[in-house]
Amino acid sequence: MAKNQKDYNHEQADHSKMDHSRHIGHGYDEAQVKEGIHDNSSPSQNHHHQNHSEHDHHQHHGNFKEIFLKSLPLGIIILLLSPMMGVNLPFQFTFLYSDIVVAILATILLVYGGKPFYQGAIAEFKQKAPGMMALISLGISVSYLYSIYAVLARYATGEHIMDFFFEFASLLLIMLLGHWIEMKAVGEAGDAQKSLAELMPKDAHVVLGDDSIETRPVTELKVGDLVRVQAGENVPADGIIKRGVSRINEALLTGESKPVEKGIGDKVIGGSTNGAGILYLEVQETGDQSFLSQVQTLIAQAQNQPSRAENLAQKVAGWLFYIAIAAAIIAFGVWLYLADIQTAILFTVTTLVIACPHALGLAIPLVIARSTSLGASRGLLVKDREALELANKANVMILDKTGTLTTGEFKVLNMETRDDQHTEAEIAALMAGIEGGSSHPIAQSIIHYAEKQGIQPARFDSIDVVPGAGVEGNANGRKYELISQKAFGKDVAVDVPKGATLSILVEDGKPIGTVALGDELKETSKTLIQALKQSDIQPIMATGDNETAAQGVAEELGIEYRANQSPQDKYDLVESLKNKGQTVIMVGDGVNDAPSLAIADVGVAVGAGTQVAIDSADVILTQSDPGDIKSFIELASKTTSKMKQNLVWGAGYNFIAIPIAAGVLASIGITLAPAAGAVLMSVSTVIVAINAMALKLNN
Repeated sequence: MAKNQKDYNHEQADHSKMDHSRHIGHGYDEAQVKEGIHDNSSPSQNHHHQNHSEHDHHQHHGNFKEIFLKSLPLGIIILLLSPMMGVNLPFQFTFLYSDIVVAILATILLVYGGKPFYQGAIAEFKQKAPGMMALISLGISVSYLYSIYAVLARYATGEHIMDFFFEFASLLLIMLLGHWIEMKAVGEAGDAQKSLAELMPKDAHVVLGDDSIETRPVTELKVGDLVRVQAGENVPADGIIKRGVSRINEALLTGESKPVEKGIGDKVIGGSTNGAGILYLEVQETGDQSFLSQVQTLIAQAQNQPSRAENLAQKVAGWLFYIAIAAAIIAFGVWLYLADIQTAILFTVTTLVIACPHALGLAIPLVIARSTSLGASRGLLVKDREALELANKANVMILDKTGTLTTGEFKVLNMETRDDQHTEAEIAALMAGIEGGSSHPIAQSIIHYAEKQGIQPARFDSIDVVPGAGVEGNANGRKYELISQKAFGKDVAVDVPKGATLSILVEDGKPIGTVALGDELKETSKTLIQALKQSDIQPIMATGDNETAAQGVAEELGIEYRANQSPQDKYDLVESLKNKGQTVIMVGDGVNDAPSLAIADVGVAVGAGTQVAIDSADVILTQSDPGDIKSFIELASKTTSKMKQNLVWGAGYNFIAIPIAAGVLASIGITLAPAAGAVLMSVSTVIVAINAMALKLNN
């Protein structure tokens, strides 16, 4: 693992020039980025695969909840005082100069509630890709400006001219509500790089020339410094052991499933956890050259990758924008020729107002809100709605081994007696007794096994550690040893599962029992693999664990695998598959998985893993159950289907109503009255809402 560290790309990603397209769910996000509002002061302040970082969302893109709630009273007053497309509803009323009051309130509402949509529209036009924000801005602008004109004209000419203040207020409120619903559904992403930095201790114990200890900030460490690492502390920097022996837990960093015994001359990684011994390390790498910094660089590079989500709503909105503009221009020209300027303006404005995407604006947020709620009930937290669209197209899933497909803990896989003098219960009692009081992972797993079997550990008169071999002790006048097969020095005919560790119980020099220990598959791992294959998604296991351990799990599951994978290796694997046109889902739980979770089309983090992995992912399995991935695949498929259905309902109304509103069928006596248009708009919105709530998962 350590040998690969030098191979990492040390060049830091330039966040100030990041292509933020993958973070954008709607045009207003892009607006803030392009206008320099997005806070890019440091990598640790950027969020992966997320439409809105907490800072940007609340301060720059506008807190849609706050904007909606503050706009709601103004909007309600406007709705009460304004007829709907010229038709007075039972709940509406007017009084002298009420239209002036409405015009003033509408102006305030436009400036306050419309700001994020105008910012988004500007960004879409800069990108030459008008979509939802441009369509919303067009609708509220036309309805507002024409309505102001209508009020002024009424007082100037005395003629009654229909205004569209009702449509203006309803569109703005519905769009604000839709964005609030969606943001509430997807929640806020974590900060992967900040969490990564938190793995490092803030201070280090530097050994001076006279052997005294000086505590210094880790940031002040230099190559060549000698530091002391106490038992249980996190290692402050990459280095080489100069004194001491201990077991180092690197599972969260490298994926190695068991603590690794390290001694003089061995390399250790900053951020790993020291076991029971005291170590003296010579610092080898600091700053950008360190292992964690290189992982951070990989995450930054992953965040620089553009998203491949289709964002169907944005595409449909773009089509509607061009259709509405074209229809309005044609309507104006034709009616100007056939009638007069007033008729031409009325048909043009009616066409553009009819194009307002009331139902379309709620089509996706309502489905996402329903989908997120269903996912949460199944232990799935979806942080990015694009993940649902992309997962539905996935054809490859890369899975980490330790902590993802397996439990990540030592367990007794097999215990046998080697003679006729002892039962398996007696062997378990002797093993648990000789391991009593040890904090070693092997010892704890044996003790736990005996407890589960209801076996009382044997009493030993004395117990001693045999360095590099195991333990020995005396009981009932006999000498017992529990040692590795290598320390025993003779072959023992035992069928050991691949990747398992074998220990032998020896009584007065004679082997009387064996125990095989190792990482165990989670109960639902096999079910998941079967489901993936049925869905034509190729599973590949990529693990930092050794070849033997990886091969054993891969053969048991019947899948392709890669062993001894560094963070760079996993990152390169995902990237190479994406470059071949594959849509990749990555599932993992450790720091070594974070870069590949970030660069994958969809990153799925196991909830019991590291915060770094969770922050880098789009989806979190809160119950750490790989079987829940099956539910996620189903959720993605059904959510995408509902999105498309709602887009058909939401946009279908517009595609039909726009040309009719423009007067295409006027020659045969068919026109769309404003009132009829309003009814169709309302019906379409209701259908979209009902269809979204119909989303369900199989039991």
